[in-house]
Amino acid sequence: MTDSLTVRDNRTGQEYDVPILDGTIKAADVGKIRTAEGEPGLAVYDPGFVNTASCRSAVTFIDGDKGILEYRGYPIEQLAEKSNFLEVAYLLVHGTLPTQAEHEAWVHEITYHTFVHENVKTFMQGFRYDAHPMGMLMASVGALSTFYPDARNISDADNRHMQIVRMIAKMPTLGAWAYRHAQGKPYVYPDNDLSYTANFLSMLFKMSESKFEADPRLVKALDVLFILHADHEQNCSTNAVRSVGSSQVDPYSAVSAGVGALFGPLHGGANEAVLRMLRRIGSKENIPAFIEGVKNGNEKLMGFGHRVYKNFDPRATIIKKACEDVFEVTGVNPLLAIAQELEKIALEDEYFIKRKLYPNVDFYSGLIYEAFQFPPEMFTVLFAIGRTPGWLAQWVELVQDKEQKIARPKQIYTGDRTLDFVPASERWA
Repeated sequence: MTDSLTVRDNRTGQEYDVPILDGTIKAADVGKIRTAEGEPGLAVYDPGFVNTASCRSAVTFIDGDKGILEYRGYPIEQLAEKSNFLEVAYLLVHGTLPTQAEHEAWVHEITYHTFVHENVKTFMQGFRYDAHPMGMLMASVGALSTFYPDARNISDADNRHMQIVRMIAKMPTLGAWAYRHAQGKPYVYPDNDLSYTANFLSMLFKMSESKFEADPRLVKALDVLFILHADHEQNCSTNAVRSVGSSQVDPYSAVSAGVGALFGPLHGGANEAVLRMLRRIGSKENIPAFIEGVKNGNEKLMGFGHRVYKNFDPRATIIKKACEDVFEVTGVNPLLAIAQELEKIALEDEYFIKRKLYPNVDFYSGLIYEAFQFPPEMFTVLFAIGRTPGWLAQWVELVQDKEQKIARPKQIYTGDRTLDFVPASERWA
């Protein structure tokens, strides 16, 4: 056997040939290594799944060392420049680019499913005035499962398609209404005459005007941001969607788990942390002292480095260009000059080069969102809207994967064993 790993168990002296396929070995093969028949097999301890593949996937390819990100084989740079969000959503979900007829039908379906049941509106109005928009989004996405009980029939392909269309269509409506709720403003209904992203901006910002018309440059920039966030392999929230989805629950419940995972500051909240860091620096003159603080362990450099990317984040280059387009419309955010100078110094400093710390997608995205006048608590909602097609593409793949089982990782037990229980009457005597 050429593609195999020979393992010698020094406890028993026995050798095992473990097949290697696609650069991996099966955990079940490792489990065959044991000290004696009837004893537990060897397991792999991997907190955070740092080096564990949980699935086979054809959705997204990442080469962190080379800074490559591809959706279904198409480079993210080309998709961001030449495509639009709904076309990318179709690509992720269906695996191929749409024909003209398929694209028109897809856009039509999603456009005419942006409306939600009036009871959803009543449900959202029941939240406190200061409810976090992300918490509202998570709850309302989960609540959709009660409006579409047929969504539990996940083995029916036509049914799955209907739920996917509904969820991609309704996410901007739910996100916009969560924003309006926090603002104390009336909810704005979707406008079927507008594109997906323009309609979202209308539901966010429309006031008394009969028709809201967003600047095309802002529409394009937000569309690009949605594309950049559409999928990113087996990240925390995608893993949550797959893990919950492995119980064969409806897709709304699975995606609400993804929203919950994205809510965490280590996943979706990084761009807000970048803004706080830039404000704390205050001016370009303070950057050298801040850099020294980072080196000494007294400061934390937010928006640099990535668990996957080791040289550069390809999304960061695209988002930096989008920043320039947005600021043409809104005026330059004074924090931009600090960000650009911080990036310049860090990229030339041996300390950061050695540690492969490069700007990631979060470094500039917060500046764009702030230019749109979004409050920081809305940043993750925008992330969730963009990520929805990716979550759904991964969910569909999971549902159709014959190798998948309900998620149930092993543990290493560290607690007490075989204690004798003493009744309360004796313990408290």
